[in-house]
Amino acid sequence: MAEDKKVLYSAMQATGALHIGNYYGALKNWINLCDEYECYYAVADLHALTVRQDPAELRKKARNVLMMFIAAGLDPEKNCIYFQSHVSAHAELTWILNCFTYMGELSRMTQFKDKSAKHADNINSGLFTYPVLMASDILLYQTSVVPVGEDQRQHLELTRDIAERFNSIYGDVFTIPEAYFGKAAARVMSLADPSRKMSKSDENPNGCIYVLDDKDTIIRKFKRAITDSETQVVYSDTKPGIMNLIDIYRAATGKSVEEIEKEFDGKGYGEFKLAVGETVADAMAPIRNRYAELSADKAYVDGIIKTNAERAAYKASKTLRKVQKKVGLPERIR
Repeated sequence: MAEDKKVLYSAMQATGALHIGNYYGALKNWINLCDEYECYYAVADLHALTVRQDPAELRKKARNVLMMFIAAGLDPEKNCIYFQSHVSAHAELTWILNCFTYMGELSRMTQFKDKSAKHADNINSGLFTYPVLMASDILLYQTSVVPVGEDQRQHLELTRDIAERFNSIYGDVFTIPEAYFGKAAARVMSLADPSRKMSKSDENPNGCIYVLDDKDTIIRKFKRAITDSETQVVYSDTKPGIMNLIDIYRAATGKSVEEIEKEFDGKGYGEFKLAVGETVADAMAPIRNRYAELSADKAYVDGIIKTNAERAAYKASKTLRKVQKKVGLPERIR
């Protein structure tokens, strides 16, 4: 990866199969970013530990997410795709940055409040300091830009505050990251409740379309999507279910709202839902096929895991050593 490119960093939790919200909202737009940026994409397995995990399942899910990155089109030679836990600098820098982060800042994080409510029996300190690990993830690679959704803006602002605080004491150690706003990403909502984002934790299994769902399953879920009692396919705030389906169809076809409304003028919801389902299923088919190939080629995937962990560790170690020296930790004897 070219040294003169600015760094872009992003990560996804290692908590299971990816859905079309992950794909159209993030992954699809990541594919060509390596032409402009030096890209690091982590499978955030350390972050997953804030919730109790079955060890064997976590390892399986983390590997599946990494393979999904590749199957979706991320070239592992042009992008550094790695497991967060395979680069010990993430955890090492987090401890140091914890000492430059204030309790009041962390207590204002809305995700801590939300996750505490969901996991009232396990409100651990890792959940509280989760944003500091996220800051370390970003700052380790001298990241210039971070693709963020609305739910991550607060964490990026904290990352900037921590970096600026550290730099004000020790000089220009960290690059101050900016939010990345590239091509507008699709905002995919639940098919069962279009007022909420699509999520694998949706209580209604018909609300979430997984990338690895087969064609029949995808079409069946779209047929059951919540709409309204009308029949016109128009993009309107008063029709959130239809808006969501149009947004998904836009993401899958590249067509404009006007083109879609014209295409389905005079046609009912049933025909529209079927068209969306078939289009999405066909778009996911190459990803499912590539994922199956990767699943059958353990040696190839293992090689990517090893090589990219080394690439990430080399980059991260440069920042970590500089930070350790700045704060006064003894230098290692080599």
